[in-house]
Amino acid sequence: MRLTELLSRLDYECLQGSADREISQVVYDSRKITEGCLFICIRGVNFDGHDFAAEAAAKGAAALVVSREVPETAGQDITVIRVEDTRYAMAFISAAYFGYPAEKLKIIGITGTKGKTTTTYLVKSILENAGRRVGLVGTIEVIIGREHIHAGNTTPESYTLQEYFARMVEAGIDTVVMEVSSQGLMLHRTQGFTFELGIFTNLEPDHIGPGEHASFEDYLHCKGLLFQQCRVGIVNGDDAHVDAVLKGHTCRVERYGLKEGNDRRAEEIRLVKKPGELGVAFRVRGAMEFDVEVPTPGRFSVYNALAAIAICRHFNVREDDIRRALLSVRVKGRIEMVKVSEHFTLLIDYAHNAMALKSLLTTLREYEPHRLVCLFGCGGNRSKMRRYEMGEISGQLADLTIITSDNPRFEEPQDIIEDIKIGIGRTDGAYVEICDRKEAIRYAIEHGQEGDIIVLAGKGHEDYQEIKGVKYPMDERDLIRDILEENFG
Repeated sequence: MRLTELLSRLDYECLQGSADREISQVVYDSRKITEGCLFICIRGVNFDGHDFAAEAAAKGAAALVVSREVPETAGQDITVIRVEDTRYAMAFISAAYFGYPAEKLKIIGITGTKGKTTTTYLVKSILENAGRRVGLVGTIEVIIGREHIHAGNTTPESYTLQEYFARMVEAGIDTVVMEVSSQGLMLHRTQGFTFELGIFTNLEPDHIGPGEHASFEDYLHCKGLLFQQCRVGIVNGDDAHVDAVLKGHTCRVERYGLKEGNDRRAEEIRLVKKPGELGVAFRVRGAMEFDVEVPTPGRFSVYNALAAIAICRHFNVREDDIRRALLSVRVKGRIEMVKVSEHFTLLIDYAHNAMALKSLLTTLREYEPHRLVCLFGCGGNRSKMRRYEMGEISGQLADLTIITSDNPRFEEPQDIIEDIKIGIGRTDGAYVEICDRKEAIRYAIEHGQEGDIIVLAGKGHEDYQEIKGVKYPMDERDLIRDILEENFG
């Protein structure tokens, strides 16, 4: 492919050589530099691709894309293209390299602090029920037809994302629903194409710190970038930050929520409690009007379902298809019910920080359980503050906390448990500590009482436990199955 074709939608300056030359491959990882390739110099947290410019020239790369001068390549047979931001440029170069696959797809992008993962699966389920072929890109996995690919990042690098899009087009997929992280927006991973729909679920302080966002204002700003890159924005009109997120938007806007003034509303909300299952039912009003039941609990389940319904309206999905899909969809590790008894409810959830745990336990309290039992641990080599906060939240909201191990990484599991106990010690909450996670789950199941709600928090969709740099297989669903077989045959 000619370099001029790859650069056709970018402003650039040719510092050295000619832009009219053949390119064999696009590369942004210095370890993958090959003869005849275009090497894009990306600045990362711990490295700078510009430092490998001379190496790229020595290995026979045809061209470099840089954001600063690289004098060490002077006089060598390599073209040097300067752009303002190499990450931004990489998104457009990657789109061109793969033949602009996004232009052959209807792409739905979902951003927000919570609800992204669940909403993507809801939308996929509804649209597939309506006959569309849907690909998914998210925190848990990438789905291309029958292929499920483990996800490294919520939003992949732009090159990888465009490669996924190209594979989806080849597989006959016509629609893509994807999670769009604030990091992905900040790092221009979703540039190079326009979203058909952009969705905003909610916003709370998160991902603020070294290597992430400098402040809540920066986090908010990055979330809002989606609405400068989509045709229609569908936003949670009840969220306190919605107007700030929409600042500078270039799209048409629709709102959903529980309050008057939203284009699509949920009314007559009622909790649904069945043996081993919790849910919520409501009536949709606005441009559509029908009754819905969702087999996951709480007000945030209403918001997730409303967002999915608002999206599917743009695809002319019938109400019966929406109702059927919402009843059947299950999302791994997101308020995932696991049937173990007719007498109490057990669920698995990814809540792994104080904010998420508080939201989850507060929601479950609304179902008036006999006891609310919370089992969790905290990750090693992470902030101790998270351990104190999660311990305090569980002590305040749960009737019994079972403190156990999560991913200890390079710390001793018992040391992490001691930190959690500092937080729970600030409350009057009852707790037990069982370091081995399987034995902790066994205790929860064996001691489950009539009407209890038991939540296994923190691991969610993860199927491993990280200890001393090694990831060992550990899926809570497998542990539960083994426990039931061992206990009851």
